[in-house]
Amino acid sequence: MDIKEVINSGKVDFSGIESSYFLIGLLSAFDNRFQAMADSMMEEISWKQFFAIICINMYNGKPTVKELAEIMGSSHQNVKQILIKLEKKGFVSIATDETDKRKQRIELTEYCREFCERNDETSMNIMKTMFSGISEEQLQTTIKTIIQIENNLKEIEK
Repeated sequence: MDIKEVINSGKVDFSGIESSYFLIGLLSAFDNRFQAMADSMMEEISWKQFFAIICINMYNGKPTVKELAEIMGSSHQNVKQILIKLEKKGFVSIATDETDKRKQRIELTEYCREFCERNDETSMNIMKTMFSGISEEQLQTTIKTIIQIENNLKEIEK
């Protein structure tokens, strides 16, 4: 059941809920639905593992586990577990930093790069379909809104 069906089903009463509460719920439900869809589309790895690969690939240089955790918005322990699974599957190599032995640096393997190339077209088609009918202006507004919400969240954490 997608979100429209949930809203229209009459099984859940959304009347009187503030827009901000509805949005947080909507984002959480979307995250779950997206992850389930992405997990079913990916061969060999999960969406969270693929997201880690995307973040490593975008990083200038070889990130540490801590740096990757910050980028992904996840805990060090969760990211470490993801990386262990990726390393066992041959997607990343984890090596001790040459200048600081306490740090571990992450690098994508050639196998990972080949995997990404093989799945690039499928990934692009999924994104194209997902964002069909959504203007660049709408996307930019959504991005700005989520960034502002995250900035506000940081204030709460202080």
